[in-house]
Amino acid sequence: MKIIDDFFASFATYAWGPWLLVLLFGGGIFFLFYSRFVPFRYIRHSIQILSGKYDDPNDTGDISHFQALSSALAGTIGMGNISGVAIAIYVGGPGAIFWMWMSALVGTATKFFTCTLAIMYRGQDSMGRYQGGPMYVITQGMGKKWKPLAVFFSAVGLIGCLPAFQANQLTQIFRDVIFVPRGWVGPEHFWFDFIVGLILASLVSLVIFGGIVRIGAVTSRVVPAMVIIYMGAAVWTLILHFNHIPDYFSLIISDAFSGKAVAGGAIWTVVITGIRRAAFSNEAGIGTEEMAHGAAKTDEPVREGLVAMMGPFIDTIIVCTTTALMILITGVWINSDSNGVTMTAKAFEAAIPGAGDYILFSCVLFFSLSTMFSYSYYGTKCLGFLIGAEKQHYYNYFYVTLIIVAAVVSLKTVINVIDGMYALMAIPTMISSLYLAPSVMKAGRDYFRRLKSG
Repeated sequence: MKIIDDFFASFATYAWGPWLLVLLFGGGIFFLFYSRFVPFRYIRHSIQILSGKYDDPNDTGDISHFQALSSALAGTIGMGNISGVAIAIYVGGPGAIFWMWMSALVGTATKFFTCTLAIMYRGQDSMGRYQGGPMYVITQGMGKKWKPLAVFFSAVGLIGCLPAFQANQLTQIFRDVIFVPRGWVGPEHFWFDFIVGLILASLVSLVIFGGIVRIGAVTSRVVPAMVIIYMGAAVWTLILHFNHIPDYFSLIISDAFSGKAVAGGAIWTVVITGIRRAAFSNEAGIGTEEMAHGAAKTDEPVREGLVAMMGPFIDTIIVCTTTALMILITGVWINSDSNGVTMTAKAFEAAIPGAGDYILFSCVLFFSLSTMFSYSYYGTKCLGFLIGAEKQHYYNYFYVTLIIVAAVVSLKTVINVIDGMYALMAIPTMISSLYLAPSVMKAGRDYFRRLKSG
């Protein structure tokens, strides 16, 4: 097992080298300035679109703007915010949160461009249905000669869209919060993890074989409710410790440029950890967001870009920051060797004794399941592009099987596999978005001109 762990650790480290930092983070900065800060200038209009003001049932697509954002957030708000933040602090220290913020700010612009393109260059699959995603953006927008890049994205996406992290961490919190404290599970817990994985696979199967319409319907109900419960518990804790919040904000900012808290002064570790965890959390520039928003029922590409840009702000700036402050304020990041979701569970228990870890468990359960619902859709679209839409449902069988596998393997392996695949998925997504950025700006100027003229 150590050989496997080391192999995937080397793979992820190489994939997230300086070149990817320039492409993903630098590309986001370019989008931000090239768009003249559009994501921050039209927030009010974005909310109006999201509320359904401009919905037209006759438009092309499968789901509403709200359901598209909910499906995308179902894939982002979840373990990336709960477990991913804990991992960021464990590996890179409090300063990693600052670089998550920076990634989210530029990520708003990245999502505006990528998700506008997802609608602008929707393509027809082999069954004649319109689809969105980097593979269609590449083939429809850049031309057939770029198809190998689209195939590369789809092939990598088959692995990158697996629910390994969610299944692994949900199994971990179920074991560590419910069973281990009561002595029901000991050090050898393979069969326990296997049974939990089997149950999760069964639950996920009930939804994912219904396609994006059923996924959108479920996530649009589950995600908002879980966010309210999770944020309510977290905000209550922060209110009780309100006087300490400025100190920890100061710690986050100072450690971002020193790395002394955990990383031992290795600033590069702090930076890359923050950007990696932000990419996993809000997925800006990875390509999965294009597949979710590409299913939106709209004929105005810019509208979906404006809706999508709200994702990184909600996901990383609000939810991840709240989680980070809870972990820092309760001190579990210093006094515990726990990592991932177990660290966050200890923070909740310290903040709300007797109930905190159960509240977190409930949120993790639904967050993880909703994420697994969305990711299955991404994987089927990748397989459909490669071998035909009439065969894409076969991916779901592979998908539910890997839920069981992910439940029993180590957290380190899971993180490195998914991180590495996300890095590879970002390459075609960012290249195509940068190449087609002028098309987005042209569409944006036309749209905002028509908006101003009524």
